[in-house]
Amino acid sequence: MMNRLVIIMISVLLLSTTYARTTPIEILNKPIDYTVIDNNPSLSQHVVAYRLFPTENMWTFIKLNTRNGKIWMVQYDVNGNNRFETYLNLSSLVSKDREVNGRFTLYPTQNIYTFILLDQLDGRTWQIQWAIEPENRFIIPIK
Repeated sequence: MMNRLVIIMISVLLLSTTYARTTPIEILNKPIDYTVIDNNPSLSQHVVAYRLFPTENMWTFIKLNTRNGKIWMVQYDVNGNNRFETYLNLSSLVSKDREVNGRFTLYPTQNIYTFILLDQLDGRTWQIQWAIEPENRFIIPIK
């Protein structure tokens, strides 16, 4: 009887420590979803046409049309004096018949002003640069 109790206790202890070790790793391995839609981050990029991506600048987001690769810079302001939305790319990167929700996504880089735009269907990439000054904004293909 005592041996069974010891075996059960050891089994429970091993299972609980295994669970405790794997749970944080599983959480860390999940991709970060920066979706900002109605404050509901559970919405997948594959079901939405637009996503907001935070930048390192607390006032600035990048808005992406996930269907065609069009991109805007969105700035908010608590005082209301500096709110605006301006384009970074107004040209569709795919033909209308090839647009699919979730086709495009953005990845931040170490440079706070630069993102990599990825076409998740064919693998093409672009360097996206946002800036307050219009002359410093651009999109260029990475070949």
